[in-house]
Amino acid sequence: MTHHHHHRGSQPLRGRWSSRLGFIMAAAGSAVGLGNIWKFPYVTGMHGGGAFVLFYLFCIALIGIPLMVTEMIIGRHTRKGPVGAFKRLKGGVWELVGWLGVCAGFVILSYYSVVAGWTVDYLWLSLQGTFSQQHAQQVPHLFTGLLASDLSQLFWQALFMLATVLIVIGGVKKGLERANRILMPVLFLILVGLAGFGLFSAGGSQALQFLFSPDWSKLDPPAMLEALGHAFFSLSLGMGAILTYGSYADEEISIPKVAVTVSAMDTLVALLSGLAIFPIVFTYGMAPAAGPGLVFKTLPILFSQMPGGSVIAVLFFLLLVFAALTSAISLLEVVVAYYCDERKWDRRRATVVMGLVIFAIGVPSALSNNLLKDWQVIGERNVLDSVDFVATNYLLPLGGLLITLFAGWVLTPAVAKAELTKGTAIGWFYPLWRFLIRYVSPVLVALVLLNKVGLF
Repeated sequence: MTHHHHHRGSQPLRGRWSSRLGFIMAAAGSAVGLGNIWKFPYVTGMHGGGAFVLFYLFCIALIGIPLMVTEMIIGRHTRKGPVGAFKRLKGGVWELVGWLGVCAGFVILSYYSVVAGWTVDYLWLSLQGTFSQQHAQQVPHLFTGLLASDLSQLFWQALFMLATVLIVIGGVKKGLERANRILMPVLFLILVGLAGFGLFSAGGSQALQFLFSPDWSKLDPPAMLEALGHAFFSLSLGMGAILTYGSYADEEISIPKVAVTVSAMDTLVALLSGLAIFPIVFTYGMAPAAGPGLVFKTLPILFSQMPGGSVIAVLFFLLLVFAALTSAISLLEVVVAYYCDERKWDRRRATVVMGLVIFAIGVPSALSNNLLKDWQVIGERNVLDSVDFVATNYLLPLGGLLITLFAGWVLTPAVAKAELTKGTAIGWFYPLWRFLIRYVSPVLVALVLLNKVGLF
């Protein structure tokens, strides 16, 4: 079995996941992030619950899974990061799709590390017992205080980037895979515990109803497009992270099975987060549509009111930090893979240099609520919100659209067919995937983009 490690000159230098489980944990780690736990509940709250959730599941099935399969196919077939992969398959203009991915990873991590820094700050606060009854009065002001302080935001952002860099330096098996294998099961256990706690609390049945009984009148076009955009963000698609992780996967792994497993895990985490958060919100009669501050403003107030709240706060923010970390390492890996594959840098240099550059680019985001708070970039948005707006609404869907068009209309069908029948052949999967990737996914993604651009 040694021959397949040497069939391409430089391959032995690139890492591989040690097993199918390692690949699944890593891909799930990339997909499960602040999008699931911080964003999904508040977006669901803003768009009225059940109908939004069902439409989101529909988007995961029709766009998320086919696109995840596509990224994995391209990654494993070329054994390269996004830029190298498109260069090898077609070159020319298509290389820009890879570049778009690397840029998206770069830009998103720059502000993601700031938001992740907030979660570390809150974990630290919760470990000190800040969210307990005797401190209930100060709790609402903590977030405002954090945002107003440039130094503490920069400190937590730096600390979080340092952790990310240290894991990625370790490489595929010792860094990425080891971290995900520890963090993901712990994350899952905490979440199941919190959701169980939530279901048996006073607001549990109300939360179940809110999440799962659809009121179709609430599902207007903005909500549908939000669900579609969130399906992308949540599965970490459109920026080549899953493509890069796919390039470390062994030949005998079944891509369809892994993609379906990862998408299911990701969706389960989002729903469990809803089941952990909404019962608390309903028990204390708060509005589910509290917006982005739900996790940092609303929940901590509730933690300080509930019995055992300080313990639950620690678990909850630990969960957030883990989710942020497992996604951040995949974002940095996309950038590092480019420098290792295409520029032939060694991993340590690529990780340290790019970690520093991304940190520096994230500084304005960290300062966007204090020193730069009067600087509005796009509309009424500050720096952080503007960067997030561009990345989530344009870079990811555009990357996703181009990857689906490439896979459906440019990629040699034989390549996709070969990759999809490795491991375990599911006869009907290839034709179904091909139909979705050619006619369904690109149309739906194009609708999102047109709407964001304001043409529809």
